[in-house]
Amino acid sequence: MTSRARGGIGIFLLVALALLIPLMWLNRDRSAPADDPWAQVPPRLPQTDHTALLPGPFADGPSVTKACLECHEDAAHEVMQTAHWTWESEPVPVDGHEGLVKLGKKNVVNNFCISVQSNWMGCTSCHAGYGWKDENFDFSAEEQVDCLVCHDHSGGYAKTKAGLPADGVDLAAAAQSVGGPTRDTCGGCHFKGGGGDAVKHGDMDTSLLNPPARVDVHMGKHGLVCTDCHRTQDHQIAGRSISVSVDDANRASCTDCHQARPHADERLDLHADAVACQTCHIPEVALREMTKVHWDWSQAGQDRENADPHEYLKKKGEFVMESHLAPEYAWFDGTAGRYLLGDRITETGPTELNPPHGSIRDEGAKIWPFKIHRGRQVFDEVHRTLLVPQTVGPGAYWETFDWDSALRMGSKASKLDYSGSYGFTETAMHWPLTHMVAPKEDALGCADCHSDDGVLDWEALGYPGDPIEWGGRRQLQTAGVGGGSK
Repeated sequence: MTSRARGGIGIFLLVALALLIPLMWLNRDRSAPADDPWAQVPPRLPQTDHTALLPGPFADGPSVTKACLECHEDAAHEVMQTAHWTWESEPVPVDGHEGLVKLGKKNVVNNFCISVQSNWMGCTSCHAGYGWKDENFDFSAEEQVDCLVCHDHSGGYAKTKAGLPADGVDLAAAAQSVGGPTRDTCGGCHFKGGGGDAVKHGDMDTSLLNPPARVDVHMGKHGLVCTDCHRTQDHQIAGRSISVSVDDANRASCTDCHQARPHADERLDLHADAVACQTCHIPEVALREMTKVHWDWSQAGQDRENADPHEYLKKKGEFVMESHLAPEYAWFDGTAGRYLLGDRITETGPTELNPPHGSIRDEGAKIWPFKIHRGRQVFDEVHRTLLVPQTVGPGAYWETFDWDSALRMGSKASKLDYSGSYGFTETAMHWPLTHMVAPKEDALGCADCHSDDGVLDWEALGYPGDPIEWGGRRQLQTAGVGGGSK
């Protein structure tokens, strides 16, 4: 190559760079440095060998806790201030109700196993304590705090009714193994809510114990554990679900690690004004295990030969299970309404147990993906309220299959009026999806939303059609177009 040719190439490259650098400069995100989520992930504490510190033997769970408290003097007190112990929130306002209300697993109703009240022995197997068998549980007894349910690393610890250690558990081995919470310890309760693996959430199940990247890119590719996102201070764990909460305090968010506008493409970053990260990055859930999308209690109590247990159980009724579930989408500002025990049901359409707040008009709301669990559950035909059946224990429904008797027992515990006349009504419950984040190359693309058969129902979201044709949300708000409100 001649020197003139080399010189020509050099001049061309200089000109190209001169043009390219200003373009890169103009299109950069000037609000923040380059996206570096790893800089935001908290360091993990080293694990201490407790073999010599907790030699055992231990007669029961509380004996382990007493030994733990000899060194960790404040631990039980801290746990006792958390929702994992109290199963209720600080008092918060609730739509349609005066004053403030404490909400939590202790007193809300759902459309899975319906209610903890009167069913303590079964439901509290996942409580972070020992011995909650009835309404008289002592929430002030520090020795009843279960340290092992979150800190066991032996793999052999398990709980049973009333939260007691299962028969045969080696408590000394579990105590000596303790370390920070793992996917196994968190998942031991959260993966199997509602009576089985993947049943409730859809985006959380045992496939997250050791997932490939295509199931969850954070855990599968990058090796994150639950507490990397659900950060913890004094045993207060960040995270919020409108399955039990209505406020947005102490939330875990993508932007705890990622920038609000992390994309190299400005067109994608503009979507962040109205679209949650999860909407594009969680295109489907229930990737390995089926999740429940409908539960009909009205069919329970029948003897059906050779019934598929994923479709029917005499104790519980009929189910619809789905895998590779496509989300449903709604505006969501992080808060929700809540059906409370004693509220009247909706007479037309399903009773919404936890409707998410938000609309196209709300600056703080974004389009979010949800699993919506629909069901038929028992209600009082006179008072028009949902009822709590006692399903667990002597004389309860799962022993007698007598609805009237189970409702009398459950109504006494939940302090609900029961007329003696019952029926079944439709309900719906929203579960925000935020796990099972797909690799970026598997995220939704433009045509997945902006096409004739796209995943979003634009009119249901308040748009007069695909917003790519209307200029987007801000122009609609300025023009006063769109509907819905909190």
